[in-house]
Amino acid sequence: MIELKHLNKEYKTKKGTIYGVRDVNLSIRKGEIFGIVGYSGAGKSSLLRCINLLEKPTSGEVIVDGVNLTTLSKPQLRNARQKIGMIFQHFHLISSKTVFDNVAFALKAAEKSAEEIKKRVPELLQLVGLADKADQYPAQLSGGQKQRVAIARALANDPQVLLCDEPTSALDPMTTKSILALLRDINQSLGITIVLITHEMEVVKDLCDNVAIMQGGVVIEQGAVYDIFANPVQPLTREFIQHALDFKLPDPLWDKLDSGSKVVKILFRGHAAEQAIINQMLKVTNVQGNILHGKIEYIKDKPLGTFIMEVKGEQSEIDKALQFLVDQSCGVEVVNRD
Repeated sequence: MIELKHLNKEYKTKKGTIYGVRDVNLSIRKGEIFGIVGYSGAGKSSLLRCINLLEKPTSGEVIVDGVNLTTLSKPQLRNARQKIGMIFQHFHLISSKTVFDNVAFALKAAEKSAEEIKKRVPELLQLVGLADKADQYPAQLSGGQKQRVAIARALANDPQVLLCDEPTSALDPMTTKSILALLRDINQSLGITIVLITHEMEVVKDLCDNVAIMQGGVVIEQGAVYDIFANPVQPLTREFIQHALDFKLPDPLWDKLDSGSKVVKILFRGHAAEQAIINQMLKVTNVQGNILHGKIEYIKDKPLGTFIMEVKGEQSEIDKALQFLVDQSCGVEVVNRD
C-alpha cells in the first residue's frame, strides 16, 4: 500500500544542512495500523509529511497504492492527496465555522455538490459520534470532540490512507482511549490504512500492528508490535518499552532487599506467559524467589508477561536458575539500582 524507498529530507539553514529523514525504507500493508515512534526531533513528523508530500523529499520514492507521488504534477498530486486524509495534534479546526461547516470544508475543496455535502456530513458526524453537534462551534467542544471533528473532516473524501500526527498527545488519558478506540473502529470497518506518529509506546501497544522506532532521522528498529515489545534490540527501544510497561522499582523497596541477592527482570513471551515457569524453576534449583513486581499484557491478543524478582542463594544456583529460565525461552536481565 505504502512504500518508502531510500527517503531523505534535508533542510538548508544558515548553520548548515539539517537531516530530517535519512535513507528510510518502510513498507506499510493495506489495512494495517502502522506506528512511528520517536522523541521530539527524531524526524517522525517530517517522515509523515513526506508521505503526502506536504514536505517534498530531497530524494527517494513515496509510492502509495502503486503510484509514485514524487513524479506527479501539481494537479495530479492534488487529486492523489484527496485519498490521503490527515489529522493533527491541535485539530486545525476553523473557529468561525460550525462543526458541520468544518467537515464540509474538505468536501467543498474537492468540489462536491451542495446536495452531496448535505448528505455526507451527517453520515460522517454519526460515524464519529457527534451527530448532535453539527451546529456547534469548536469553542463549545471538548478536546476529544474537536479531534473527532478533525477525524470526520479527514474521512470526508473516502481516503485510502489516514495520517495521524500525534493525534492524542493533547488529550487526557480517558479521552485518548476513546480516540484510539474510534481509530481502531474506523480501521476495521472501513479498511483504511492508518499511519500514526507518537512518542508514547502505550499508544502503539493499544492500537498498532507494526511499528518503526526513529532516532536522528533514521529508523533504528522496526517490526510487529508484539515482537518489538517482546524482544527490543536497540537501547532507545528498550527505554520506550520500559516507560510503557512501568518497571521501575521504588527506592524503599530496594532498601529492603538482601545485599547478596540478585534482582532480575523476566520476560515471558507467548505461551510461556501462561505457564508456571517460576514455580518450576524454584523446584529444580536451590534458590529462593521473591516477586517484586509483575503483570501480563495482551498485545494483539498474545500474552506478554513481565516479572521483576529477587533471587537469593549460592551464585552457582542463581546461575542455574537463570539458565533454566533462558532454556524456557524467557528473556532474563539482571536489574541494577539506578
